[in-house]
Amino acid sequence: MSTKTTTKVAHYYVQKQRRAEFIETWRANQRTVVALEDVEMHETSRRMRRGVYVGADGGRPTRSMDATAHEIDPGTISTVHRHSWDAMAFCVAGEAWTEIDGERIHWGPGDSLHLPAWSWHRHGNEGGKTARFLTFSSEPMLETMGMAILEDGGDADVAALSPRPPFSPGAEGADPYAERLRRLATDQQARRSGRLHTSWDSMEMLPTPRGTRTTFLLDRAIGYQASGITMAMFEIGPGRGQSMHRHPGEAWLYVVEGHGHSYMGAEPEGGPTYPWKKGDIIVVDHFLWHQHINDDPERTARVVRIHMFDSLLETMRALCDPLVLFEEPPDHIRDKQAGDPGTVDWPELTRPTWP
Repeated sequence: MSTKTTTKVAHYYVQKQRRAEFIETWRANQRTVVALEDVEMHETSRRMRRGVYVGADGGRPTRSMDATAHEIDPGTISTVHRHSWDAMAFCVAGEAWTEIDGERIHWGPGDSLHLPAWSWHRHGNEGGKTARFLTFSSEPMLETMGMAILEDGGDADVAALSPRPPFSPGAEGADPYAERLRRLATDQQARRSGRLHTSWDSMEMLPTPRGTRTTFLLDRAIGYQASGITMAMFEIGPGRGQSMHRHPGEAWLYVVEGHGHSYMGAEPEGGPTYPWKKGDIIVVDHFLWHQHINDDPERTARVVRIHMFDSLLETMRALCDPLVLFEEPPDHIRDKQAGDPGTVDWPELTRPTWP
């Protein structure tokens, strides 16, 4: 039996139009700074409030990550749910706990958590004030591949719910199928034994040549096993700026403390600047030259940076090689922009405050 396509237009024209429409829609939804006051908090069935910085549920669709704010009031325990994507949480205010597959982790402002894919999790607040945290997840990337699944467990006991999806152990043999079984089993075993929590009190900030001091919050370098999202925190000295650079992919910077502005342009000079303040998110996703500058002459600015380095950006580097996908000015220009980090009188590291 023979079949024929029903479209009367060659695939060349269909694909060309589809690509043009996609990029037009993408550009229409791009943001540079999402202000705190633009994030509307909504009551949800989970007994928590939820607001979207960046993501399709808030009218700001993305392709690799989303950014969401959550609030839970005193005396409240949320429902339990799980999803097929990873999420990273940065705790902003209050003291509360999060259960991950039955393991309860208490946290406070400045702590970070990893919510692994397919892990049941819920949140509880036994403190005296509202607790607030942000999550950054890979849901948009999995949705693009048709693999984004969300399962709500209500108020069920985690012990009565289905565990994470099973996987077959490695098999003996030198054939390609046995090799795949062993490789994927090893990967899953590692991912299911990764670190889940970074306490604020355990962090150490170290100076860098880019004019900042920084530390990892969630990254494979400190024992996490995620699907590619990494989080780091950096501080910019009073009246100082981070050196200029550029890269592709969505990179977001959540302003924990301080105020300043960012330069973003197709060239290292002559482009626009964008102001930001505490609680805002700076969006960098255009392969633009960018530099973040602290406008406060007396206090440091503190920022949490999130991107999909260990998956999306590494894949882009491999696919686009030999194109350079991370670029800085020559060292002498970088050092002039950043200044000598040793001349900054870095203050003692204190937990974030809210608001």
